[in-house]
Amino acid sequence: MGWGTRAAFGLMAGTVALGLTMMVGAVHAPEGPPQPAATGAASAPPTGAALDPLDHAEPTWVTIPAIGVDAPLTSVGLDPEGWVDAPPQEVDNLAGWFRDAASPGAAGTAVLVGHVDNAEGPAVFYGLGELHPGDTIDVVREDGLEVTFTVYETAVYEKDQLPERVYRDTDRPELRVITCGGAFEPDTGGYSGNVVVYATLTGAR
Repeated sequence: MGWGTRAAFGLMAGTVALGLTMMVGAVHAPEGPPQPAATGAASAPPTGAALDPLDHAEPTWVTIPAIGVDAPLTSVGLDPEGWVDAPPQEVDNLAGWFRDAASPGAAGTAVLVGHVDNAEGPAVFYGLGELHPGDTIDVVREDGLEVTFTVYETAVYEKDQLPERVYRDTDRPELRVITCGGAFEPDTGGYSGNVVVYATLTGAR
């Protein structure tokens, strides 16, 4: 099955409007991938924690220590139907950076995407729903800098109900990491929603 981010791009009030659906034909474990706990009101980035924006530089690697992610990044764009291309489904340890958004560490909202599973089993972002506020995400950039983002919220949404703030552009360096989530749907071989991790830049070296 395909997956992608619908390219309903609209530059309205400084925001990029996108809707995300991800589906894979996968060997689905009975218990499914980890899901975030139910969330209430939206969380805000830690006050005073974010660093000043960096210059643009493409990312090459992502590490998420809390869930054992250590994976290369590939640039992904839009296919002819207006969906964000996924990394190759058969490569389980590969994530994508959406090149039409900000680069990690630059001003704005950078977006990383990846499969939760594939025909062989768990894939790169299988454990994404286990992340909690305070966990870190490290991204290596082609300029040699390694930037650290600190998680401040993890949520799961139905795929047709993603809030605008998932993709809203900001003047501070933000990161979203997104994969499939919600209920598994045997009829489609996909998932009903998306897990979204919100993080803000807190380190660069």
